Amino acid sequence: MRIPAHSVCTAIRDDIVSGVFERGSRLTEELLARRYGVSRVPVREALRTLESEGFVVTRRHAGACVAEPTELEAADLLEVRMLLEPLGAARAAQRRTEAHLKVLRGLVRLGQDRARRGESGDLRSLGGWFHETLAQASGSPGLIALLTQLRHKIAWMYAVEQPAGPVDFWAEHGAIVDAVARGDAERARALAAHHAERAAAAHRLRRTDRPDRRPAAPGAGRVRTSQHSVNTAGVRH
Repeated sequence: MRIPAHSVCTAIRDDIVSGVFERGSRLTEELLARRYGVSRVPVREALRTLESEGFVVTRRHAGACVAEPTELEAADLLEVRMLLEPLGAARAAQRRTEAHLKVLRGLVRLGQDRARRGESGDLRSLGGWFHETLAQASGSPGLIALLTQLRHKIAWMYAVEQPAGPVDFWAEHGAIVDAVARGDAERARALAAHHAERAAAAHRLRRTDRPDRRPAAPGAGRVRTSQHSVNTAGVRH
């Protein structure tokens, strides 16, 4: 069975974002191949991709390591997202399909219902699906890829508090969808910009200070959980 590098890349990225691999920890090909049950070849390709995305850095005498972004780099990500999400909403108003609108409206109904009931558990994932669908509706592969990468990196660097007034927050989602449905690109852009600015205020940098800052043993990787299998759906045999 040939495991594609993008499946391994997704698995490693997910483990970095969730904190399985701590910032600064080594990522040896041997450790990763054993963890995901693959050969070193897709691991090597995945590490190159993750380095280009900023999740991994290559250090002299240490090899591949999880990146340690600065506070300034983290702040830049939020600012870039506040610029790109309104652009995506404007593009969605021009290019969305009826299928996109159906999904967006369904997510808004669910989010508003959960918010009114005070059921906050699902709101974060619903919000993520909403913004992912809105980006897809832009019809711009480059913009979709950038927003997806930003979403992963922001989730890695920030903890997100429940926004004050979740009912109003989801009303903003509904207003964006209404503008997109009418094809009003400028209205969609303005509403998305206001919403992104409000959402940014709920983000708090994750603490990265650890009492023990000594380097990990070679190849240890500071893996916090047990072996993780790669999703092999669609893999060629």
